[in-house]
Amino acid sequence: MHLLKQEKFVVLALVIAFAAHSAVLEQMVAGGWPAALIVSVVLVATILTVSMSVAHHAEQLAHKVGDPYGSMLLTLSAVVVEVIVLAIVLIKNGSPTLARDSIYAAVMLDINGTLGLAALIGGFKHGEQSYNDDSGRTYTVMILTAMGIAMVVPEFVPPPSWALYDVFTMVALVLLYSVFLRMQVGPHSYFFSYSYPDKRRPPPRADTEAAPESRTAVSIVIMLVGVAVVGMLAESLSVSMPIALEGTHAPLALLALVVAIISAGPEIITALRAALRNRMQSTVNIAMGASLSTVTLTIPIITLLAMCLGLPLQMAMTPAQAVMTVITLVVAAINLNDGQTNAIEGMTHLVLFLTFLMLTAIGL
Repeated sequence: MHLLKQEKFVVLALVIAFAAHSAVLEQMVAGGWPAALIVSVVLVATILTVSMSVAHHAEQLAHKVGDPYGSMLLTLSAVVVEVIVLAIVLIKNGSPTLARDSIYAAVMLDINGTLGLAALIGGFKHGEQSYNDDSGRTYTVMILTAMGIAMVVPEFVPPPSWALYDVFTMVALVLLYSVFLRMQVGPHSYFFSYSYPDKRRPPPRADTEAAPESRTAVSIVIMLVGVAVVGMLAESLSVSMPIALEGTHAPLALLALVVAIISAGPEIITALRAALRNRMQSTVNIAMGASLSTVTLTIPIITLLAMCLGLPLQMAMTPAQAVMTVITLVVAAINLNDGQTNAIEGMTHLVLFLTFLMLTAIGL
């Protein structure tokens, strides 16, 4: 009973998921786009709540293993949620550009939104915040390489060679992330960690040290249940959201932004908390690591899914998206090159994020 009370939002989400899979969803959506819009808002809020619960338990496991493993666990949990939501919506919707727009939106949200806001508020509170500059450079060059070969070069590949290049892209991205993972947890793990000055901390309470293995098992089970609930809710969202977008004449890219927010929402909160605690290394690992994981893991999975199911898939970015991506990564390379962030650097990324929102609103 104590566990059910503690995870009441997951239980409520499970009830909503079963209700959405019954005739309730069909009856509500049949009421037209206003009803579909209300249902979509409720589903998005529920999915975001469940994903935050998944991220919370992933964060508990992350504290146990420490950085860089902890940050990697957080980013991977977000990627799992994004892949599930994106795959289900893609299968139901069939839009060839949905995956591209979602991955692009996730990168803008992680680097410009999360990192920018964290550096801004952290800079106002602590001034310059230190981190390991090796991590910033490594993340930036790998994200640039991954997005370049997977989302820029395809624009110049002739249609007869698309299938062959898709296979090459999947292999290349998996190899790229494998090497990165080997570096992050292997002999180069110090690239992604930072030794903060020791501060006096109160000794841990006795109850926080009790039964760590049982808490670990509970966290793993709740994460698995949460991911299953997200999948059920995403299937319902794929029915109501397109109707709501069509009725409100909103661009389809808004659906991609919603998918990105669902996956990145918990990370944003965790990264902001780390910045407020003057732990900028965790913020950099979460924001940049999430972008890298999204590109190098989501693209191969979605591409393979599309090839197996015969779904149309367009990964080449539009000119506006390509320009925004290049500007973002150039600014990130400059800002993350000296081992310290400040409010000015945060504001530059935040302005780029606002520009991304404006371009999305006008359909670019």
